[in-house]
Amino acid sequence: MAFDFKKEYKEYYLPKETPSIVRVPKMNYIAVRGSGNPNDEDGEYKRAIGLLYGIAYIIKMSKKGDRRIEGYFDFVVPPLEGFWWQDGIDGVDYAHKESFHWICVIRLPDFVTEEDFQWVVDEAEKKKKQDFSNVEFLTVEEGLCVQCMHIGSYNYEPATVAMMHEFMEQQGYELDITDKRLHHEIYLSDARKVAPEKLKTVIRHPIKAKGE
Repeated sequence: MAFDFKKEYKEYYLPKETPSIVRVPKMNYIAVRGSGNPNDEDGEYKRAIGLLYGIAYIIKMSKKGDRRIEGYFDFVVPPLEGFWWQDGIDGVDYAHKESFHWICVIRLPDFVTEEDFQWVVDEAEKKKKQDFSNVEFLTVEEGLCVQCMHIGSYNYEPATVAMMHEFMEQQGYELDITDKRLHHEIYLSDARKVAPEKLKTVIRHPIKAKGE
């Protein structure tokens, strides 16, 4: 059976609908950076998603090719994720999505090294006749965070975020969003197929002990 990150690491991908504190270890990602409204048709964000999945599926299907990645195991492609920020804003202003900066990511299995990754990018360009030069190997160690499962439209995320922040303060923590520690979302639903009120999104914010 293919390894499913969501099932094997439930504490990171399937939190409850009430906030919790979690320490997130170092993880490697396929990443594409960009800016602008993610809802724009044929926009930069949607093109980035296509690049990510192009790489992810070449890794997954490499088991059928001539080159075998050392340590390979079959896996379910992990969910799409995103790190988000806006200049001059501590958090996220959902009313001005055109000012978003983002890093669109999909988690990499641990067996993929940077050398393997470059080989996969080269393979993607050959097979798909497409430019993958914007795709990068990204390592992130989020550390201490507050997170929560948000059910519903992305537009209603502020209510969940407010609940998360109230909880962290009650637990003796404060928000620690910086240029290195960012608002993070994990998309467990396909917005093209699931009604807005049923969308499942993990929201995660970096925190620190008060007074640190």
